[in-house]
Amino acid sequence: MCTRVAHSQSIVEEGERIVPAPVPYEKNIAKYVMMPGNAIRRHPIVEERTRKLIRFAEDCEFNRVEMGDIRLGIITSSTSYQYVKEVFGGQASILKLGLINPLPEKRILDFAAKVDKLVIVEELDPIIENHCKQLGLTVTGKDVLPMEGEYSQNLIAEKLGVKTPSYHKLEETMPNRPPVMCAGCPHRGLFYILSKNKCTVLGDIGCYTLGAVAPLNAMEMTLCMGASVSAIHGFNKALGAEGEGRTVAVIGDSTFMHSGMTGLANIAYNQSNSTVIILDNSITGMTGHQQNPTTGYNIKGDPAGKIDLESLCRSMGFSRVAVVDPYNLDECDSVIKEELAAKEPSVIISRRPCALLKYVKHNPPLFVKEENCVGCKSCMRLGCPAISMKDKKAVIDSTQCVGCKVCQQLCKFDALQSGEV
Repeated sequence: MCTRVAHSQSIVEEGERIVPAPVPYEKNIAKYVMMPGNAIRRHPIVEERTRKLIRFAEDCEFNRVEMGDIRLGIITSSTSYQYVKEVFGGQASILKLGLINPLPEKRILDFAAKVDKLVIVEELDPIIENHCKQLGLTVTGKDVLPMEGEYSQNLIAEKLGVKTPSYHKLEETMPNRPPVMCAGCPHRGLFYILSKNKCTVLGDIGCYTLGAVAPLNAMEMTLCMGASVSAIHGFNKALGAEGEGRTVAVIGDSTFMHSGMTGLANIAYNQSNSTVIILDNSITGMTGHQQNPTTGYNIKGDPAGKIDLESLCRSMGFSRVAVVDPYNLDECDSVIKEELAAKEPSVIISRRPCALLKYVKHNPPLFVKEENCVGCKSCMRLGCPAISMKDKKAVIDSTQCVGCKVCQQLCKFDALQSGEV
């Protein structure tokens, strides 16, 4: 649901922004210091506020009834409401809930009394459905609609007995186009080396999570922001020497600043022999090139304090802090092997700006010297979208290639030539 909402667009009504007057701060220890003695006295206040919100939900503008055919009533919310409207139009009565915590009670009961059959359409957990059942209502919900996957107009129509509209289907089998790291992505070379050395890689949240997909297949866990650093600490504490010599954590520079430092402090303090790789691409890549505390600029692009990652890691207790250029495969290979062999915790900073940054100057694209190419596909092991095969020869797409020369380092036959003059 979040993905659909994030990638959706529609017509909106513009309005004048109303900025409320600031509320003056008043010292109130009993309200704001949640020691047990204060907390127990605040609990009834919280519950009363919830009861007031329920009363507000009964007739607030966010929860609205759209009456249609009373033989079917549907309670729904968010994206599911859009699907329901497309499927049923006016052939059903709809209670659209815009405020779902807390949920109204009287409004739901009143709506249910007006329709013959009540259906709950929500994606995915039965939050509204369970609430309706607690109110004593008989509803259709997860007994026909799935708890997994993703809803769509056709799925709802099929599950609720509505004929799906006719459609045309391509007979040809379309090739899969999975997401990949961009051509020239600085993370690609590092993941190639990790894959080559058969490292166990505990990953994190960012565009570098694509290191998990073929052909690199170089990441074995991603959970949440910062979890890679905490995970490797526990992983190596549990496995000892069996895990220490072949396991690394990878985390982006912005994710590290968000929630990686506490895990790194834990490694230093509780001394697990762990190697953490910070992927410093000088920006927050996945969400659209926002600045972060390591770039020297704030979110608006104004000059700001810049955190030096090397100094920070050393101040946290790491004596082994190395910096590598991920475009240099031999350097990455050597440093990773050295740090994994060390008998103390270490940090490797893989530093190269994101290839999509406007200020990054690219080299001319490479080209293939066909008479040298033997079709060994060594260059294909990188998973670079600028490289493909045609007639058993490598082909480089000059519109994508940024001349990073990482693929050159894999070719033993000098078939990948630089376009530099």
